[in-house]
Formats: sequence, C-alpha cells, structure tokens
Amino acid sequence: QVQVAESGGGLVQAGGSLRLSCVASGSGSSATVMRWYRQAPGKQRELVAALASSGITNYVDSVKGRFTISKGDAKNTVYLQMSSLKPEDTAVYYCNAQIMYQMYWGQGTQVTVSS
Repeated sequence: QVQVAESGGGLVQAGGSLRLSCVASGSGSSATVMRWYRQAPGKQRELVAALASSGITNYVDSVKGRFTISKGDAKNTVYLQMSSLKPEDTAVYYCNAQIMYQMYWGQGTQVTVSS
C-alpha cells in the first residue's frame, strides 16, 4: 500500500524560506507525476507545483520565481523549496503522487507565514 508523507512545514516570518519534503513509499513503481497542492482556510485546494518524470515542471503563477520543485535522490521523493514567503502562502500543503494511474495523497503539513 502506497503511503505519502510530507514534512518540513512550520512557522516563518514573511520573506523567509522553508523546504518541504515528500516521500511516497510502498510502491515498486516510480511516480509519473508528483505534485504539491495547498489549501488555505475557507479556500479551495489549489495546485502549487508539479514535477513530471520527464523533468518538466509547472507552477501556479503566484509562486513562480519563489518556489522550486525538485526530485530527490530516493525513489518517489520530491521537495518544494519556498523562498520569499508571503502571508498569503499560509496553508496546509499536500503532496500528491501519481503512480500507475492512481493518485495518492499525504496528510498535509502546515505552513504559516507571519507578517
């Protein structure tokens, strides 16, 4: 059974940085796409960044130039480096792994940016 675990969230001041980590374990197959989503209170979950197995990345406009998604050395590991954080980045961040046409979600990690 595939399990997805995120880590690295926390409280940071505006302008600061955080790095989130995600590992999808329990599968013998590699993920075709790994994504980071976030959900702020009272808002819908939104796609923040995606990384395909081809290396192609995609970002929501609001984080371009500030966030970087990258692949880890271990299988099905992905990072989200977040810099120049803003209070509006405050949300629960979720990792999603697409493996063999199935989507697997983590429990989320809280990121809070204070002004």
